[in-house]
Parts: sequence; structure tokens; C-alpha cells
Amino acid sequence: MKSKIFLTFVLFSGLLLSAQQNNNKPNLIVIMTDDMGYADVGYNGCKDIPTPNIDSIAYNGAHIVNGYVSFPVCGPSRAGFITGRYQDRFGFTTNPTIDPANNIAGLSLDEKTIAEVLRTKGYKSAVVGKWHLGTHPNFHPLNRGFDYFYGFLSGGHNYFMNQLTIENLENVKSKWAWYRTKLKENHKTLEFEDYKTDYLTDELSEAALRFIDKQAKSDQAFFLFLAYNAPHTPMHATEKYLSRFPEIQDTKRKTYAAMVSAVDDGVGNVLRVLKDNGIEENTLIVFLSDNGGAHNNASSNAPLSGLKGDVYEGGLRVPFAIQWKGLIPANTKYEESVSSLDIMASMVDILDIKTNPKKPLDGVNIIPYLTGQKQGAPHDYLFWRKWEQNAMAVIHGEHKLLKSNKRSESEFYNLKLDVSESKNTKGSNVVLEKQLQNAWDHWNKKNKDRIFPTLGEDEWWTKNEN
Repeated sequence: MKSKIFLTFVLFSGLLLSAQQNNNKPNLIVIMTDDMGYADVGYNGCKDIPTPNIDSIAYNGAHIVNGYVSFPVCGPSRAGFITGRYQDRFGFTTNPTIDPANNIAGLSLDEKTIAEVLRTKGYKSAVVGKWHLGTHPNFHPLNRGFDYFYGFLSGGHNYFMNQLTIENLENVKSKWAWYRTKLKENHKTLEFEDYKTDYLTDELSEAALRFIDKQAKSDQAFFLFLAYNAPHTPMHATEKYLSRFPEIQDTKRKTYAAMVSAVDDGVGNVLRVLKDNGIEENTLIVFLSDNGGAHNNASSNAPLSGLKGDVYEGGLRVPFAIQWKGLIPANTKYEESVSSLDIMASMVDILDIKTNPKKPLDGVNIIPYLTGQKQGAPHDYLFWRKWEQNAMAVIHGEHKLLKSNKRSESEFYNLKLDVSESKNTKGSNVVLEKQLQNAWDHWNKKNKDRIFPTLGEDEWWTKNEN
């Protein structure tokens, strides 16, 4: 056993050293789905939706059993991931208004994104798909460290390309009409004849493939954030994918399955283009969802309780897998708690990038834990806050304390014994419960209240609707 650990250490140290050298930096890819259920990938036990390509990331690397995001709703979850910091640190407490004239409603300009940090090491970065971190020009991806953008700035979108008829967000006159805005390539508005496919998920996959192929052929280290909006509503799928599921009778579940299958095809094509360009083993790939499955898209979070928006496991724990061939051993099943905040922390540590000590990252480098170089748990505590609802959660080891809203009582669970959070054991360990509450209170002291108008409550849309 000691010799195995020593060899792993030598391998990891050698790859880390080469990663820090300009001529052999690893390529970095994060593939994020939207509102995908915990149980809707094969490696988490899904039976009715085959996901062979997504599964291969877990089987060729690490299946993260207890993988969490930093918030159970889209926008704040993405803000946490892309900065490596709890979004509560800078007041990104909910989805911001979709108002392109609002220069506050978005990712704080005082925070650095992954792309801005990686640029210091010569990386070219792209975001393909959903942004949802602000629609004012200040927050545009090209102004936040990214070199290429293909997709949409808002939080949701129609999938059929012929339905994208609104020129720009500035032309949107009613709430939710931004789902029909035309896609953007950098700052250019794309027309129907510019699209390569008739279905948005396929279109995003094609854009990602073009970016990877271009960087690979120029021997350029890159970071790609492939941010699918599938399987978020609306429930749109083409016959190509619907026809794969004749046995699913429930119409909504069938459409959901088709939407997930389209993503899986895209993931497979990403893996193929990496292999075709000979860069598969020099690429770190992370797959996850931005939050748990939603109430309105026929997803499944089983055996977890709760849904998108909840601080129960079903809102926070997501499909999560990491592949780095030649470093992370295949078929690694990792059961300690991992956070989406760890993605940026891992990247900057691998590349020996120094970040602002006044704005420390909240994640840790999890790669040594996945290779076996480090033992134990990466995190002592993980925290969540829903400021508007006065909801909270904290995990410490196998124990979790939560409060689902301002009117509810606290709940206490042993997740190892009761992953479904079916029996509240509050009062069973008063000392530990107080310890978790005190830890959360101490963490929360450094957090900020919401700094911008919300999507759900913004009066701007009410007074501007025709």
C-alpha cells in the first residue's frame, strides 16, 4: 500500500510540474447541465435514459457520489462556480433581473472569474451556452476574461432555432420573452442562416467542437465552459431524440429523456474531438449540473428528497464526475463531500496561480484526494444560505443541519444513515447541532445581502410590459 501511495505521489508531482510549464498546460473543460436530476445519469443508477458518454467521464475517472453546488438555483450556483467563492460573499443571492440597462444586476466586477485568472497563464477561454451572470454590457463574458462567447446571456431559452426571432435583449418587451432572443457569437447577433443545426443543444455542441478543434490545431491551452441549458424548461426535443424512447409513456419524461440524450451526444462528440486531436489525456474534464432536478421538467433526484430551490439534498447534490486520464485512476468512486467551488481551486493550484489573498477561494484542490495522494475529507464544513427565504444548511462529515425557510424549525440528519432526509432527528445530538449552527453563523457573518433586483420581484418588467 505504501509503495502504491508513493508511486501515485510521484506521478501526481510529475504531472503537476508539467502542468505548470507553458508548453504542456492541461486543457480544462467544464460541462454543466441545467436542472438535471441526480438520478438521471447511468452512473447514479438511471435505467430509462442511457447516458454512455456522460458515464464514461465517471468510469474513466472519478464518480463523485456526494457532489454539491453552492446554491440550489441557476444564477447563484454559476456565480459560485465561476469565481470559486461562495456567491453570498458578494451578494449574488438569487437570479438577477434580465434587464440589459441594469449595471448592478450581475456578477460583481470586484470578483475574478476562472477565465480572468487563467488568462494570467496564457489560456484562451470560451463560454458556450447559458451565461445568466448579468445582461448589462459590463457583465458580458468578453468583459469577464473570456475570449469567445457563443450562446445567450439570459437564464432560459427556447430550443428550436426557428423560434428565435427577437433581435436582442433590448427588444424584449415582456417577461420571459427573452427565451426567444437570437443567439450571440461574441457581440454579433446571429441570424437563422448562421445556425448549423435546428436544435439548440446540438448548436451549442457544434460551437464547442469548433472552439476545441481551433485551439488544439494551434497548440493553444484552453478553458471551455460548455453550459447547456438542457434539460431546463421549456420541454423541447426533436424527433431524432424523441424516437430513442418509445418505451417511455409519460410525455414529459419522454421529452426530458430526449433532451438529456441530446446532451449525451454532445458530450460524446466533445470526447471524440479531444481524442482525434491527441489531447484527451492532457485534458481535465468536469461534468455536473447547476442544481438538482426541478419540479417542472420530469427529472428524478431519487433517493434524495427535495428539488431545485430546496436546501434538501435534491436541490444541492448533483450528478458530478471528473476525468483526467493518466492521473485520476479509472473507476474511482469518491464518497467524501465535494463542492463546485473546488473546480476553480483545483485549477489554480494545479497551475500554481496566485489569487487575491483578500478574496480567498472557498474551494480546495480535490485532485490529490481523487488520486489517493491525500487522505481524509477535503472539507470540514460546507455551507448554504438562501437570503430571501432565510433558509440555511450546513454539512459536517455525515451530519447536516438545515432550516428550509424562515417559518420552519431546524432539521438535523445523518446523511450516511438517512440520505433521503426522511426522519428529522433534531435534539438527538444537541452539542453537535449547536456546533454546526455556530459554524454556519460564523461563516454567515462575512456574507452580504442581495445587491441587485431579482428576476422574480423586479418591478422593471411589470411597468414595461405591453
